[in-house]
Amino acid sequence: MFTGIVEEKGKVKTLIRSHQSLSLTIDASKVLGDLVIGDSVAINGVCLTVTSFTSGSFTVDVMPETFRATSLATLKRGSTVNLERAMSASGRFGGHFVSGHVDVVGEIMQVWREDIALYVYIKVPHDELRYLTYKGSICVDGTSLTVFGVKEDGFVISLIPETQRATILGEKNQGDVVNVEYDMLAKYMERFLTFRDKKNDRITMSQLQEFGFMD
Repeated sequence: MFTGIVEEKGKVKTLIRSHQSLSLTIDASKVLGDLVIGDSVAINGVCLTVTSFTSGSFTVDVMPETFRATSLATLKRGSTVNLERAMSASGRFGGHFVSGHVDVVGEIMQVWREDIALYVYIKVPHDELRYLTYKGSICVDGTSLTVFGVKEDGFVISLIPETQRATILGEKNQGDVVNVEYDMLAKYMERFLTFRDKKNDRITMSQLQEFGFMD
């Protein structure tokens, strides 16, 4: 579990690419502080497991499903990435609940500035707009953000100067792709409201009586 508060920006040191998988070694500093093999680290919002580490870097494997479902396949040697260790029970919770399981890869359609704010318009599938609401939470490349607008084919976020500096989102341009994870509370609520238990999906005599259809 993560919070979407990026701890630092790392850099891809080495990248070994197979047909549908990757092995990434990331140069970092802060996230290495208490790292052990088997720990989870979010790289651009994707939860991955540390397989080895040194005093200046760590290595993770990207499996085929993650390779296909996220933007990690677009990384190159020297790419900058957002990093966050799994949340600590004793730490502050400054963002929102983030699982590190990407829902969709979005495309940046437009980037513009208004005074000190940087606005980014991201395209996602139309049927997934149901997870978005004005001033609701969204996670983009591992960064917890607020939705400032919902359009017919996407949503708008606004980056404060600190987010522009501390994450890779300030470096993004039109046409770039980003990992998007919707608010898990919205997804759980949808599941709760739409789930139908076939075993209990029958009209009973007591229900007909309860709603006045029988005496």
